[in-house]
Amino acid sequence: MSTVLPDARDALAPPRDVRRPRRPATASGLVHEPNAFTHVLEITGAWLLGILWILPLVYAFWTAFHPPAYSTNFTPTAPLTLANFVKAWQAAPFARYFVNTVWLVTMVLAAQLVLVTLAAYAFARFRFPGRDVMFALVLVQLMIMPDVLIVENYRTMTLLGIKDTILSIGLPYMASAFGIFLLRQTFKTVPRELDEAARVEGCSPLQTLWKVYVPLAKPTYIAYALVSISYHWNNFLWPLIITNSVESRPVTVGLQVFSATDQGIDWSIISAATLMTTGPLLIAFLLFQRQFVQSFMRAGIR
Repeated sequence: MSTVLPDARDALAPPRDVRRPRRPATASGLVHEPNAFTHVLEITGAWLLGILWILPLVYAFWTAFHPPAYSTNFTPTAPLTLANFVKAWQAAPFARYFVNTVWLVTMVLAAQLVLVTLAAYAFARFRFPGRDVMFALVLVQLMIMPDVLIVENYRTMTLLGIKDTILSIGLPYMASAFGIFLLRQTFKTVPRELDEAARVEGCSPLQTLWKVYVPLAKPTYIAYALVSISYHWNNFLWPLIITNSVESRPVTVGLQVFSATDQGIDWSIISAATLMTTGPLLIAFLLFQRQFVQSFMRAGIR
């Protein structure tokens, strides 16, 4: 009668992991069980937050495209009209406001791209005395809210004699600490071999920056440009303080002046004016939504 040694039986038995897969354990050693209730709760919360976020926009669309009598009367058969947009356009110089805003956003973005590119390239690839201290000061600027500097910025613009101009609105924002930090981190991911190869080919530092670093950082540039355009298009407090005339007001300040109580409160016209001021950003997002998301994802991967 043959007997099987214990070691042989263990060898013939299937591995424990094959017979019964182990469940993933958490850091505390407890087995993590998938919870369907938690998953449903997360989805429900996300939908509720989304609905709460979009409700004001839905109300603005309803009020803008319906007569004033239906601003609080949500009747499905209510007549549609574009008269609110015509009245809003004629009641305030929105054409001038749009020109000012486009010029402001373009001027600030162009200056930012030049300044942050040169500063980020210097911090990422050059060694010079005080580099780390200067970059630390740049990071400190990220911790300071722009509203804290409003009084000093106002004094500076007054001393320069450019108060109540489009230049005075954009000048404090032309050097962006966020842009310098973002591009520096991107430039540091560029292999040194590409930099050395460009130098061997006879490229100067600026030519290397333009032909090597800038093309590789294109997703980061797009993501940063989207953030900058959105911020300065919607910026309100600083333009409100530094401007006093129609010739320099952007759309945000113009909308506030238009919707002031002394103009009378007509929510249909105010909603139409609001949609006109935010319409360019909404249309751009809907048309280029995929490009927006891809740019942010590629910039974040770096």
